[in-house]
Amino acid sequence: MPQSDLLVQAERLIQSGLARLPPALSRFLGYREKPLPPPPLYIICLWAFVGAFGGLGILFAVFGHSHYFTIRLAPPIVASYGASAILCYGSIDVPLAQPRALIFGHFFSALVGVIVATIFDFNLDSDTHPRLQWLAASLATAIALVVMHVTKTTHPPAGATALLPCVDPVIWRLKWYFLPVVLLSSVLVLASALLVNNIQRQYPKFWIAAIPPPAQP
Repeated sequence: MPQSDLLVQAERLIQSGLARLPPALSRFLGYREKPLPPPPLYIICLWAFVGAFGGLGILFAVFGHSHYFTIRLAPPIVASYGASAILCYGSIDVPLAQPRALIFGHFFSALVGVIVATIFDFNLDSDTHPRLQWLAASLATAIALVVMHVTKTTHPPAGATALLPCVDPVIWRLKWYFLPVVLLSSVLVLASALLVNNIQRQYPKFWIAAIPPPAQP
């Protein structure tokens, strides 16, 4: 069975499960019995602003002021999540902004970036611009693009996530610890997006894959 069919079947199971939850809960997990009409522009702008401001503020609060992360020298925010905020709070209808793309796009890209940086064995503390840095950075993003495409988890901001271990000394020092930082960042963005985007809009449109409309007779 093709991968796309398996993903659609999984999505049907998820939507069926959400339908059985209390409406107040299923609403904030993106379930609707009927599609919502497109909201007016001012509603989109209002909640996009609130979501981006609050979501990025949460990341700064967790990583910039939590002793657990500060003693491990984690950055207050991974820069690529600024771009994710545009998608996950402002362009919430597009497939690139849905949970599967957000979570796995960033995670796979971070994994690729750390592996490439490890193979090239840079020391960005002593040499911030190593001779083959251009090659490592280009390879990391190019490989991450292919991985996201093959796994159907394309999330454009994750291209920068793959780049960072090869060019940013702060991210480079994290090594493999960069992976849980990215994973938690994605979960926090997703949680805040579920809360804000479902007040007057709907997010996500799907969790794993879009369900195709029924075939016309």
